[in-house]
Amino acid sequence: MLNYLLKKEFLQFFRNPFLPKFVVAFPFMAMLIFPLVSNFDVKNINLAVIDNDKSNYSRHLVEKIIASGHFKLCEQFDSYSPALEEVEKEKIDVILEIPPFFEKNLISEQQTRLMISANAINIMKGGMGGAYLQTIISEYNSALQTQMLQTTMSFGGEQIAVKPAFRFNQTLNYRFFIIPAILVMMMSILCGFLPALNIVGEKESGTIEQINVTPIKKFTFILSKLTPYWVVGFLVLTIAIIVARVFYGFAPKGNIALLYFFIFLYITGFSGFGLIISNIASNVQQAMFIMFFFLLTFVLLSGLFMPFDNMPVWTQMIGHISPLKYIIQVVRLIFLKGSGFLEMLPQFFALSALAVGFNAWAVLSYRKKN
Repeated sequence: MLNYLLKKEFLQFFRNPFLPKFVVAFPFMAMLIFPLVSNFDVKNINLAVIDNDKSNYSRHLVEKIIASGHFKLCEQFDSYSPALEEVEKEKIDVILEIPPFFEKNLISEQQTRLMISANAINIMKGGMGGAYLQTIISEYNSALQTQMLQTTMSFGGEQIAVKPAFRFNQTLNYRFFIIPAILVMMMSILCGFLPALNIVGEKESGTIEQINVTPIKKFTFILSKLTPYWVVGFLVLTIAIIVARVFYGFAPKGNIALLYFFIFLYITGFSGFGLIISNIASNVQQAMFIMFFFLLTFVLLSGLFMPFDNMPVWTQMIGHISPLKYIIQVVRLIFLKGSGFLEMLPQFFALSALAVGFNAWAVLSYRKKN
């Protein structure tokens, strides 16, 4: 009986003129474009400089800031008021004011003060711009201290050089962090929305009545509904891995077979959740709105785009029921760290429990009505 149901599901899927093309084109275009635009690195920050010193030190500082690649020097002002007017016109994001006797105070007193004024209406540009400036000024200060120390003291032998070493993402490339998130998002959309529209779509078309009068067991029926989405999920994962490797040079460091195994667990659980919604909903529109609400909630509580530990404790408690929380951890661990199965046992148990729970609920919530 199961083979006939599977044949019916796959025929129904491929007869749709839109779905097969969408399942292939959507992950390909998403993996190709989204990593280019989903970037939290802030660049082209409009900077205004008020240089009241006009010394070599102040010019070197401004040059170092521009060379960082984050700032674009729009204009230099002689006083603070006209610069502030440009901020109010949204033409300037950050103002750096260098005081008089900047170089003199650094040499004679080894200290001075700078003023950074950031426009916080755009919190990304204002907040990150101020943070970038502080980092650059701190590095410039350390370089000056080293230079002054070398001119006043003579060292014997080699000097100590500090070179940072970043683990798992040595280049700090944000695309390597965002690609696993985009992969999970695509998997959730395709393997969540499509099952949510499946059974309720048959309710609207009337074909579900023909299934209800047959002696098909509910478990067999739900299994036949889940199987096509396993194929869809594996296809999406394969396309994502190929695009990430070919276009971004980003390949999983861990075992790919292990990645497919965890994706299987996730698809099984999340597709089962979609079938629960499909069983409960009265029409396609209702199913779409319910699925959209839960998908958005799961995404925001999963740590997909922001650290999970930064959330309030009560939201973290709710986030533990989100399957997205565990699969995004798994994908990043395999892609970036090359983790093995034993290192991901908590995620394995969580995804397994959610898969069993959601699919048991899907079977129990399906009602055969004669």
